[in-house]
Amino acid sequence: MPTALERPAPPDTVGELLARLGGVPPHRVRLKPVPGTATEKDVLAIHAHEKRLYELVDGVLVEKGMGYEESMLALALGSILRNFVKPRKIGLLTGESGMMGLMAGLVRIPDVAFISWDRLPGRRVPNVAIPPIAPNLAVEILSKSNTRAEMRRKLREYFDAGVELVWLIDPRKRTVDAYTSPTHRSKLAATDILDGGTVLPGFVLPLEELFSELDEQGE
Repeated sequence: MPTALERPAPPDTVGELLARLGGVPPHRVRLKPVPGTATEKDVLAIHAHEKRLYELVDGVLVEKGMGYEESMLALALGSILRNFVKPRKIGLLTGESGMMGLMAGLVRIPDVAFISWDRLPGRRVPNVAIPPIAPNLAVEILSKSNTRAEMRRKLREYFDAGVELVWLIDPRKRTVDAYTSPTHRSKLAATDILDGGTVLPGFVLPLEELFSELDEQGE
């Protein structure tokens, strides 16, 4: 597990706090416990009692941005990836409630993630609620409340923690930004093909297949 992030000095204003978090809407920031004092125990307690997902950033609980279309795409992509990963026995996949301690004091919850067996202690499924691991692939399905600054921060944190590939999927624009570093991306449209690069060699997905999930209709 990477070393802990150095926690910044407490902000002087609410505006400064929100700016540090990437300009997230105020309704996603929890005030109890007091910002700057939250821990992984608080993340788990709220999930257990309220069934709400919060990420832990700089001692602050930030609610995970979610939505109906985002959940549909996450489930569809997770199923497609599982059909590729499981027969090859190369690792595990997690879904939109799979909490991960990227660094001490930093909990993120990718919508979909792939973790190779080599990254898992003893090459076994973790038996803790927030395992201290970074996935090889992290996927974020963008919600309306996600900001560009928030996602830039997430990208930096993912790669600092050892993530090798990040896909940012926009269900409204029907695009995918595939990052191999915080500054190197390939922008794909719905007519393009997404591949797994060096993380999932041989994986290819026509994005029309994924985004067509949003056009399903009953007979």
